[in-house]
Amino acid sequence: MQFVDLKAQYAALKPRIDARIQRVLDHGQYIMGPEVAELEQQLAAYTGARHCITVASGTEALLIALMAIALKPGDEVITTPFTFAATAEMIVLLGGVPVFVDIEPDTCNIDASLIEAAITPRTRAIMPVSLYGQAADMDEINAIAARHGNIAVIEDAAQSFGADYHARKSCNLSTFGCTSFFPSKPLGCYGDGGAIFTGDDALAQACREIRVHGQSKRYTHTRVGVGGRMDTLQCAVVLAKFERFEWEVAQRLAIGARYNELLAGKLPFVVQRPERSSVFAQYTVFVDERAAVQARLASLGVPTAVHYPLPLNQQAAYEGRCRGNATPHARAAAARVLSLPMSADLSVDDQQRVVQSLLG
Repeated sequence: MQFVDLKAQYAALKPRIDARIQRVLDHGQYIMGPEVAELEQQLAAYTGARHCITVASGTEALLIALMAIALKPGDEVITTPFTFAATAEMIVLLGGVPVFVDIEPDTCNIDASLIEAAITPRTRAIMPVSLYGQAADMDEINAIAARHGNIAVIEDAAQSFGADYHARKSCNLSTFGCTSFFPSKPLGCYGDGGAIFTGDDALAQACREIRVHGQSKRYTHTRVGVGGRMDTLQCAVVLAKFERFEWEVAQRLAIGARYNELLAGKLPFVVQRPERSSVFAQYTVFVDERAAVQARLASLGVPTAVHYPLPLNQQAAYEGRCRGNATPHARAAAARVLSLPMSADLSVDDQQRVVQSLLG
């Protein structure tokens, strides 16, 4: 059993993926080839966003979005400590200050009710993370940002591409949506890749220029940028996978619902709000004595993972670089979360074996 079964996915999509890759090899445009624009058009149409800009990774998406709003040293970005390091890392690399607020204990997403109290005159952006595949409370977060003027909202949607929030798609819920195509994500490539979504024409143009070293045209640099392009080959892989993505989302919803049903009343798990869907980038439960549970499951051939074992405001790298240490729910979740096997190709038999092994 695989934690994320990429082999089964490739086997199902092999003719499409191979043909897409061969097409790139034949035309030889490995950087900014035609598949880049094709993918951007398809992803924009899927989310309903006005603009999609593909980039080198989900991390690069966050960096470029922050650069597009001209984040300056000393500017503050309100975010969650219960996430992968890239969320805060990009803020710090630009000289900004991550301001951490606590999470909702049942969804593990940022608690929107705590955000307003963390706003200061230095607040430049709010960066909620749509964790485990479910969007944060984006309407409330957008409303808070609007009340306080020039505050951008950047959805870190690395795990939630394909999810719905009030019948709208994740990545098209705020100033920016930033997603990742890391291989294990709900929509993944065979290396690194990512995308930025926005409805703002000027911000989209800024992102496009920043990803190619700040060029408005070849060798004309209008702003400071980075080498942040998504390779044509990776775009080709995502295009092939995108052909069955709606089926995969439906499968993830069904598998997540089945986990919920099998575990209801027996073990607590991350809940899904009724107005939102989750694409279950991870299916996550809460357990005590986690190390012992993981060891027992491993002995039974069931792989697991922990996302994430230590909040960012407890990490040595962010000592003295952030504000907001009073996050008890994040600390409690970090001690108890355990992610179970999840992918669109997970069989019913394997899923039942996971649950039986877990409940033992």
